[in-house]
Amino acid sequence: MIPAPFTYKRAWSVDEALDLAVQNGEEAKFLAGGHSLLPLMKLRLAVPEVLIDIGRLGELSYVRDDDSQILVGALTTYDELARSSLLAGELPLLAHAASRVGDPQIRHRGTIGGSLVHADPAGDLPAVILALDATLVARGPSGQREITAGEFFQGLFETALEPDELLTEIRVPKPAQAGWSFQKFTKRAIDWAIVGVAVQGGKVALVNMGQTPLRAIAVEWALAAGAAPAEAAVHAAEGTSPVADINADRPYREHLARVLVARGLAEAHAAG
Repeated sequence: MIPAPFTYKRAWSVDEALDLAVQNGEEAKFLAGGHSLLPLMKLRLAVPEVLIDIGRLGELSYVRDDDSQILVGALTTYDELARSSLLAGELPLLAHAASRVGDPQIRHRGTIGGSLVHADPAGDLPAVILALDATLVARGPSGQREITAGEFFQGLFETALEPDELLTEIRVPKPAQAGWSFQKFTKRAIDWAIVGVAVQGGKVALVNMGQTPLRAIAVEWALAAGAAPAEAAVHAAEGTSPVADINADRPYREHLARVLVARGLAEAHAAG
Protein backbone atom coordinates (compact mmCIF):
# COMPACT_ATOMS: atom_id res chain seq x y z
CA MET A 1 0.00 0.00 0.00
CA ILE A 2 1.12 3.55 -0.73
CA PRO A 3 0.30 6.50 1.56
CA ALA A 4 -1.65 9.47 0.24
CA PRO A 5 0.52 12.44 -0.77
CA PHE A 6 1.85 14.55 2.10
CA THR A 7 4.32 17.35 2.81
CA TYR A 8 7.36 16.49 4.92
CA LYS A 9 8.85 19.02 7.33
CA ARG A 10 11.70 18.44 9.78
CA ALA A 11 11.80 20.22 13.13
CA TRP A 12 15.12 20.94 14.82
CA SER A 13 13.70 22.02 18.19
CA VAL A 14 10.55 21.55 20.25
CA ASP A 15 9.60 25.20 19.67
CA GLU A 16 9.96 24.77 15.91
CA ALA A 17 7.87 21.61 16.00
CA LEU A 18 5.10 23.41 17.88
CA ASP A 19 5.22 26.35 15.47
CA LEU A 20 4.83 23.98 12.53
CA ALA A 21 1.91 22.27 14.26
CA VAL A 22 0.15 25.61 14.77
CA GLN A 23 0.78 26.63 11.16
CA ASN A 24 -0.64 23.42 9.73
CA GLY A 25 -3.46 22.73 12.20
CA GLU A 26 -5.25 19.40 12.45
CA GLU A 27 -3.90 18.29 9.08
CA ALA A 28 -0.42 17.80 10.59
CA LYS A 29 0.98 14.81 12.47
CA PHE A 30 4.21 14.45 14.43
CA LEU A 31 6.52 11.69 13.22
CA ALA A 32 9.06 10.07 15.56
CA GLY A 33 10.03 6.41 15.00
CA GLY A 34 7.16 5.91 12.57
CA HIS A 35 6.30 2.34 13.56
CA SER A 36 2.75 3.27 14.53
CA LEU A 37 1.88 6.10 12.14
CA LEU A 38 3.37 4.88 8.86
CA PRO A 39 1.45 1.57 8.74
CA LEU A 40 -1.79 3.50 9.29
CA MET A 41 -0.83 5.86 6.48
CA LYS A 42 -0.11 2.95 4.13
CA LEU A 43 -3.58 1.59 4.86
CA ARG A 44 -4.98 5.13 4.52
CA LEU A 45 -6.49 4.92 7.97
CA ALA A 46 -4.49 8.07 8.69
CA VAL A 47 -4.18 10.69 5.95
CA PRO A 48 -2.18 13.64 7.31
CA GLU A 49 -1.37 16.39 4.82
CA VAL A 50 1.81 17.34 6.69
CA LEU A 51 4.32 15.19 8.59
CA ILE A 52 6.45 17.03 11.15
CA ASP A 53 9.56 14.95 11.78
CA ILE A 54 10.67 15.27 15.41
CA GLY A 55 12.91 12.20 15.35
CA ARG A 56 16.12 14.20 15.69
CA LEU A 57 15.14 16.22 18.76
CA GLY A 58 17.84 14.99 21.12
CA GLU A 59 16.48 17.27 23.84
CA LEU A 60 13.57 14.82 24.24
CA SER A 61 15.71 11.68 24.63
CA TYR A 62 16.82 11.06 28.23
CA VAL A 63 16.29 9.16 31.49
CA ARG A 64 16.95 11.25 34.61
CA ASP A 65 16.68 10.89 38.35
CA ASP A 66 14.65 13.70 39.92
CA ASP A 67 14.50 12.90 43.66
CA SER A 68 11.18 11.08 44.14
CA GLN A 69 10.55 10.45 40.45
CA ILE A 70 12.21 9.41 37.21
CA LEU A 71 11.93 11.67 34.18
CA VAL A 72 11.83 10.05 30.73
CA GLY A 73 11.99 12.05 27.52
CA ALA A 74 9.25 11.22 25.03
CA LEU A 75 11.74 10.36 22.26
CA THR A 76 13.69 7.85 24.35
CA THR A 77 13.75 4.60 22.38
CA TYR A 78 12.72 1.22 23.70
CA ASP A 79 16.34 0.10 23.45
CA GLU A 80 17.54 3.05 25.53
CA LEU A 81 14.91 2.25 28.16
CA ALA A 82 15.89 -1.40 28.22
CA ARG A 83 19.60 -0.60 28.62
CA SER A 84 19.19 2.17 31.22
CA SER A 85 20.99 1.31 34.46
CA LEU A 86 18.88 3.95 36.23
CA LEU A 87 15.65 2.26 35.17
CA ALA A 88 17.05 -1.15 36.03
CA GLY A 89 17.53 0.04 39.58
CA GLU A 90 14.50 2.29 40.07
CA LEU A 91 11.87 1.17 37.52
CA PRO A 92 12.74 -2.37 36.44
CA LEU A 93 9.17 -2.94 35.22
CA LEU A 94 9.59 -0.25 32.55
CA ALA A 95 13.07 -1.42 31.53
CA HIS A 96 11.97 -5.06 31.26
CA ALA A 97 8.78 -4.33 29.33
CA ALA A 98 10.71 -2.15 26.87
CA SER A 99 13.14 -5.01 26.27
CA ARG A 100 10.24 -7.21 25.13
CA VAL A 101 8.72 -4.87 22.56
CA GLY A 102 8.86 -6.26 19.02
CA ASP A 103 12.32 -7.04 17.65
CA PRO A 104 15.71 -5.23 17.78
CA GLN A 105 14.89 -3.07 14.76
CA ILE A 106 11.69 -1.82 16.37
CA ARG A 107 13.36 -1.29 19.74
CA HIS A 108 16.09 0.84 18.16
CA ARG A 109 13.65 3.12 16.32
CA GLY A 110 10.41 3.07 18.29
CA THR A 111 9.97 5.58 21.11
CA ILE A 112 8.05 5.56 24.37
CA GLY A 113 6.26 8.76 23.39
CA GLY A 114 5.19 7.34 20.06
CA SER A 115 3.76 4.28 21.77
CA LEU A 116 1.80 6.32 24.31
CA VAL A 117 0.43 8.83 21.79
CA HIS A 118 -0.63 6.02 19.45
CA ALA A 119 -2.72 4.69 22.37
CA ASP A 120 -3.08 1.18 21.01
CA PRO A 121 -4.68 -1.01 23.71
CA ALA A 122 -2.48 -3.87 22.43
CA GLY A 123 0.70 -1.88 23.16
CA ASP A 124 2.88 -2.88 26.10
CA LEU A 125 4.09 0.46 27.42
CA PRO A 126 0.71 2.19 27.86
CA ALA A 127 -0.28 -0.49 30.38
CA VAL A 128 3.11 -0.23 32.10
CA ILE A 129 2.70 3.54 32.45
CA LEU A 130 -0.74 3.00 33.97
CA ALA A 131 0.59 0.49 36.50
CA LEU A 132 3.35 2.95 37.43
CA ASP A 133 0.90 5.84 37.99
CA ALA A 134 2.90 8.07 35.65
CA THR A 135 2.16 11.65 34.68
CA LEU A 136 2.56 12.77 31.07
CA VAL A 137 3.75 16.26 30.19
CA ALA A 138 2.46 18.01 27.05
CA ARG A 139 3.57 21.29 25.51
CA GLY A 140 1.49 23.45 23.20
CA PRO A 141 0.86 27.07 22.24
CA SER A 142 -0.73 27.71 25.64
CA GLY A 143 2.25 26.33 27.53
CA GLN A 144 2.88 23.12 29.43
CA ARG A 145 0.37 20.91 31.20
CA GLU A 146 0.41 17.60 33.08
CA ILE A 147 -1.96 14.72 32.36
CA THR A 148 -2.24 11.65 34.56
CA ALA A 149 -1.89 8.32 32.82
CA GLY A 150 -5.43 7.43 33.86
CA GLU A 151 -6.79 10.48 32.02
CA PHE A 152 -4.49 10.30 29.01
CA PHE A 153 -6.00 7.30 27.17
CA GLN A 154 -9.51 8.25 26.10
CA GLY A 155 -10.49 5.81 23.35
CA LEU A 156 -9.17 3.55 20.63
CA PHE A 157 -6.11 5.43 19.30
CA GLU A 158 -7.38 8.54 21.11
CA THR A 159 -5.62 10.55 23.83
CA ALA A 160 -6.16 13.75 25.80
CA LEU A 161 -3.60 15.58 23.64
CA GLU A 162 -4.81 18.52 21.58
CA PRO A 163 -3.85 18.50 17.86
CA ASP A 164 -1.22 21.20 18.42
CA GLU A 165 0.26 19.64 21.57
CA LEU A 166 3.40 17.53 21.75
CA LEU A 167 4.11 14.92 24.41
CA THR A 168 7.53 15.85 25.80
CA GLU A 169 8.09 13.92 29.02
CA ILE A 170 6.87 11.06 31.20
CA ARG A 171 7.24 11.49 34.96
CA VAL A 172 7.18 8.27 36.94
CA PRO A 173 7.12 8.23 40.75
CA LYS A 174 9.56 5.83 42.33
CA PRO A 175 7.46 2.86 43.51
CA ALA A 176 6.81 2.46 47.21
CA GLN A 177 6.64 -1.32 46.77
CA ALA A 178 9.44 -3.21 45.06
CA GLY A 179 7.50 -6.19 43.67
CA TRP A 180 6.72 -6.06 39.94
CA SER A 181 5.96 -8.32 37.00
CA PHE A 182 5.29 -8.10 33.28
CA GLN A 183 3.49 -10.96 31.58
CA LYS A 184 2.25 -11.25 28.02
CA PHE A 185 0.96 -14.03 25.81
CA THR A 186 1.87 -13.88 22.12
CA LYS A 187 1.96 -16.24 19.16
CA ARG A 188 5.53 -15.10 18.43
CA ALA A 189 7.86 -12.98 20.52
CA ILE A 190 7.65 -10.10 18.03
CA ASP A 191 3.83 -10.04 17.91
CA TRP A 192 1.41 -7.78 19.70
CA ALA A 193 0.21 -9.34 22.95
CA ILE A 194 -3.02 -11.29 22.76
CA VAL A 195 -3.26 -10.34 26.44
CA GLY A 196 -0.67 -8.76 28.71
CA VAL A 197 -0.38 -7.72 32.35
CA ALA A 198 1.78 -5.15 34.13
CA VAL A 199 2.03 -5.32 37.93
CA GLN A 200 3.70 -2.84 40.25
CA GLY A 201 2.99 -3.46 43.92
CA GLY A 202 -0.79 -3.40 44.25
CA LYS A 203 -1.34 -1.76 40.84
CA VAL A 204 -2.39 -3.98 37.92
CA ALA A 205 -2.86 -2.89 34.29
CA LEU A 206 -4.03 -4.90 31.31
CA VAL A 207 -2.95 -5.07 27.66
CA ASN A 208 -5.53 -5.74 24.92
CA MET A 209 -8.54 -6.13 27.21
CA GLY A 210 -10.59 -3.14 26.01
CA GLN A 211 -10.73 -0.11 23.74
CA THR A 212 -7.99 1.53 25.82
CA PRO A 213 -5.17 0.36 28.07
CA LEU A 214 -6.85 -0.08 31.45
CA ARG A 215 -6.33 -0.85 35.11
CA ALA A 216 -7.71 -4.08 36.60
CA ILE A 217 -9.64 -2.16 39.24
CA ALA A 218 -11.52 -5.18 40.61
CA VAL A 219 -8.21 -6.97 41.20
CA GLU A 220 -6.74 -3.93 42.94
CA TRP A 221 -9.80 -3.63 45.18
CA ALA A 222 -9.55 -7.31 46.11
CA LEU A 223 -5.87 -6.95 46.98
CA ALA A 224 -6.58 -3.84 49.07
CA ALA A 225 -9.25 -5.81 50.94
CA GLY A 226 -6.69 -8.47 51.86
CA ALA A 227 -7.30 -11.10 49.18
CA ALA A 228 -4.46 -13.44 48.32
CA PRO A 229 -2.97 -13.00 44.81
CA ALA A 230 -4.73 -16.09 43.44
CA GLU A 231 -8.07 -14.95 44.87
CA ALA A 232 -7.67 -11.42 43.51
CA ALA A 233 -6.76 -12.68 40.04
CA VAL A 234 -10.19 -14.27 39.65
CA HIS A 235 -11.53 -10.73 39.13
CA ALA A 236 -9.10 -9.86 36.32
CA ALA A 237 -11.69 -9.75 33.52
CA GLU A 238 -14.30 -7.75 35.44
CA GLY A 239 -15.01 -4.39 33.87
CA THR A 240 -13.15 -5.23 30.66
CA SER A 241 -14.40 -5.45 27.07
CA PRO A 242 -11.88 -7.47 25.04
CA VAL A 243 -12.43 -7.79 21.31
CA ALA A 244 -12.87 -11.04 19.43
CA ASP A 245 -10.56 -11.42 16.42
CA ILE A 246 -8.59 -14.05 14.52
CA ASN A 247 -6.19 -14.44 17.45
CA ALA A 248 -8.67 -15.04 20.27
CA ASP A 249 -12.34 -14.75 21.18
CA ARG A 250 -13.55 -12.83 24.20
CA PRO A 251 -13.83 -15.80 26.65
CA TYR A 252 -10.27 -16.88 25.79
CA ARG A 253 -8.91 -13.39 26.43
CA GLU A 254 -10.78 -13.24 29.74
CA HIS A 255 -9.27 -16.60 30.70
CA LEU A 256 -5.78 -15.39 29.74
CA ALA A 257 -6.25 -12.25 31.82
CA ARG A 258 -7.03 -14.30 34.92
CA VAL A 259 -4.09 -16.64 34.33
CA LEU A 260 -1.56 -13.90 33.59
CA VAL A 261 -2.70 -11.71 36.47
CA ALA A 262 -2.32 -14.66 38.83
CA ARG A 263 1.19 -15.28 37.54
CA GLY A 264 2.08 -11.60 37.68
CA LEU A 265 0.80 -11.11 41.21
CA ALA A 266 2.59 -14.22 42.41
CA GLU A 267 5.87 -13.07 40.86
CA ALA A 268 5.50 -9.53 42.24
CA HIS A 269 4.61 -10.86 45.69
CA ALA A 270 7.64 -13.17 45.73
CA ALA A 271 9.96 -10.35 44.64
CA GLY A 272 8.51 -7.77 47.00
